[in-house]
Amino acid sequence: MVRRMRRLAAVLAGGLAAGLFSLALADPVKAAPKPAPAGVDITGAGLDAPLRLRADTHAAHVAAVIDQVNFLGRTGRATGPKAAELGPKYTVVVLSGDKPKQTYDLYPQAVGGPRVYRPAKQPDARRTSAGWFLGRLTMSETLRTAGVPLERQFDTVSGGVGGGERVIPEDSLNPAKGIDEALGELQRLLLLNVAVMLTITFGLAGIALLIRRRTR
Repeated sequence: MVRRMRRLAAVLAGGLAAGLFSLALADPVKAAPKPAPAGVDITGAGLDAPLRLRADTHAAHVAAVIDQVNFLGRTGRATGPKAAELGPKYTVVVLSGDKPKQTYDLYPQAVGGPRVYRPAKQPDARRTSAGWFLGRLTMSETLRTAGVPLERQFDTVSGGVGGGERVIPEDSLNPAKGIDEALGELQRLLLLNVAVMLTITFGLAGIALLIRRRTR
């Protein structure tokens, strides 16, 4: 009887190991269709229709435009230049997938240097502090190369002013990252639950068999 119980335990352990191994090799949980890539929409002077840039087709332009507003601090100046000194306005809407997340007004030709205005009301229903900020000196050329009808600036230097922490998360350009992480956690939880269920099932079967043998 002891030998038979040992063989039964070996069979149960082998079955449990085989089940877990097959689950580990199984295809990952099928992900839902990924949302459209991140991007920016630009509207403003000289544009008859919104300029829609997406990361899958204009990755460099999208990154460059986002860089114009990604350095802003939490608070800016309450007042900006006079309206007559601002020049043409271009509204940039940053998207995550197909959903608008942030909006900014850019003034690349403002007197005294480019300016950025961040409204308090944002398209994702999040409220932030409204404020004016000094923009990067590359603003005009960045918008021009992205398709905005601006005159070329030959005296633009690399970099610009500004500072502070980022207000647009790095993963805004990769909206599927959170989905992949969630699916990975779900798969690990599923494997753990299956392992526990198999262990309990085989354990109950072994106990039932042992009780049956002893009651004969």
